[in-house]
Amino acid sequence: MKISVFGSGGWGTAISVLLNSNGHDVTLWSAFEDEAARLRQNRENPLLAGVKIPDEIKITSDADEAAKCAELAVMAAPSFAVRSTAEKLKGLLSDGCTVVCISKGIEQTTSMRFSQILEETLGDGVHIASLSGPSHAEEVGRGIPTACVVAAKDQDVALTVQNVFTGPRFRVYTSTDIIGVEMGAAFKNIIALCAGICDGLGMGDNTIAMLMTRGLSEIAELTVDLGGRKETLAGLAGVGDLIVTCTSRHSRNRRAGVLIGKGVEVHEAMRQVGAVVEGYYAASAAHELSQKTGVETPICDEAYKVLYEGKKPTDSLGALMSRTPRPEDSGYGGWSLE
Repeated sequence: MKISVFGSGGWGTAISVLLNSNGHDVTLWSAFEDEAARLRQNRENPLLAGVKIPDEIKITSDADEAAKCAELAVMAAPSFAVRSTAEKLKGLLSDGCTVVCISKGIEQTTSMRFSQILEETLGDGVHIASLSGPSHAEEVGRGIPTACVVAAKDQDVALTVQNVFTGPRFRVYTSTDIIGVEMGAAFKNIIALCAGICDGLGMGDNTIAMLMTRGLSEIAELTVDLGGRKETLAGLAGVGDLIVTCTSRHSRNRRAGVLIGKGVEVHEAMRQVGAVVEGYYAASAAHELSQKTGVETPICDEAYKVLYEGKKPTDSLGALMSRTPRPEDSGYGGWSLE
């Protein structure tokens, strides 16, 4: 199949390498010609040092060229560029083309999920799917065994993507809960940032486990309010991605959090990480969604205050620990599947 990947960061590059190894004809698109030229010349992305980009993968900055040849398109742009990248593809993709979003996040200015942006921008002529799960680019690019879930409203679309992406080292499950998959993908980055902050403050394993568990409850409650299924958050796109993002040395969100916990200013911490820290943008979107829906998200709220209002992390931790005690299964923490 002819596949074009739109976004030449570490994740887009890793997926291009994966799809090439599955026998597909892959084009990797960069938004910048100078970057595309470097990738063509060096056949390596600095964000994936040591991972060779096979010669068969075409690399271009021409959106027209990449879109018109695609039977399947992969959206791999960072969260802040998903809409602008989709706008470049408007009217270029063939009718019936499947668009798989592998970007993880929520649009900061509108709190829209990426599938909503793609539907709004690209129209009814394409099929939208979202793929997520515990999948660091550094490991996928090297063929480390990985499993993800692909969600689409139409099960046949999800099955098509499953067949395209599945290989000896990459296993894909299907779902029809695109809301749940996208919410897990976006908001686990906030919790990972918080976990890193706690590490930077010198907190222990108990604190990280508390954040992950209660953070997952917040994500699940907000997901259900928006029409998703709580059980989706118990799978790869929820708890699976949460574990890897909160604990891995590859996690940019966790690394940024560690720096913030040690006293580094927020924007300087993100600069030192050297790549997009999606949890920063997701925290703003979570704050907006909480305000709109009325769903309590205390951890995400405190993350927003630290990242955008300059609140001290120690004060935020104190605020969370001093909340009114309650039963674990009450309010936003309930996990009944009834």
